[in-house]
Amino acid sequence: LGVTTPERRFVYEAFPLATPDKFIEVSEFKHMLDRWVQERLRAENAVIIPHGSFVEYLGPTEILERLRVPVFGNRAVLEWEGDRVKQRTWFKEAGLKTPRVFEDPSEVDCRVFVKFPGAKGGRGYFTAGSSEEVEARLEEAVRKGLIRDVREAYIQEFIPGVRYYFHYFYSPLAEGGLRVCGGRLELMSMDKRIEPIDEAYRGLPDVPEEFFDYTVTGNQPLVLRESLLKDALKMGARVVEASKRLFPPGIIGPFCLETIYHPDRGFTVFEVSARIVAGTNLYPSGSPYTVYLFEEPMSTGKRIAVELKMAVEKDRLREVVY
Repeated sequence: LGVTTPERRFVYEAFPLATPDKFIEVSEFKHMLDRWVQERLRAENAVIIPHGSFVEYLGPTEILERLRVPVFGNRAVLEWEGDRVKQRTWFKEAGLKTPRVFEDPSEVDCRVFVKFPGAKGGRGYFTAGSSEEVEARLEEAVRKGLIRDVREAYIQEFIPGVRYYFHYFYSPLAEGGLRVCGGRLELMSMDKRIEPIDEAYRGLPDVPEEFFDYTVTGNQPLVLRESLLKDALKMGARVVEASKRLFPPGIIGPFCLETIYHPDRGFTVFEVSARIVAGTNLYPSGSPYTVYLFEEPMSTGKRIAVELKMAVEKDRLREVVY
């Protein structure tokens, strides 16, 4: 069962094996909260699988307070994901290394990376080397309508290194494997996001301004050096453990840690996506890691379905659906 807008339906139909058996069409995704849509979803005995666009268009508060359809995973986690301050609390509780954060542009004393709220795929993000540059760029962002107020911006220390986006799955039901808080943590896959800035070298020696853009346009598969896998697994485990202390029963199902690695600094975590992410689309038949976790091809989407089926068979659906 898929919820879509009329102008997007053809994209699903272009790939027959990915086409939903049934569609619900809405003029805008925010109308998923309309009574008739929710009644239809409940009549179909649906379970919603949260993703970035779902959270962006509806908002975590609306999902918590107005959505009356079952959601896979702990929906409270979306509020922690969407609030930068709560994210920092989560990372601190997990003991993770994170970039410095500047509450005001006037505090900036190093090169910084500036983000805007919501799951916007990097649109409008920028780097700056001084407080004056940050202030000027933020005023420009307000004029362009990217933000309403400069105080909405999130200013982080710029960390040099290689980006790794780790895709995890936490199951309170599965047995064996890496045991964390009575459940199993699975490292499903990883990716790197493709942005115009990645192609800046094509403009050398005089790089055009258009290359300095961080809008995500695609994803690239990655495999981590084996000696660093222990760090990736430990970070995922700490995030799960901290989530159970901060908002029990904690994170359930897929999540992604967005990191930077530098040989001199190790891993720095700058964001968490507490849901399935677009980078998992790289692995519809599994990844170089899932082949050692499962005896059948396993994507993250299929892994969610397996968890739901397991929960039904064990009469433990209430542990994974909220």
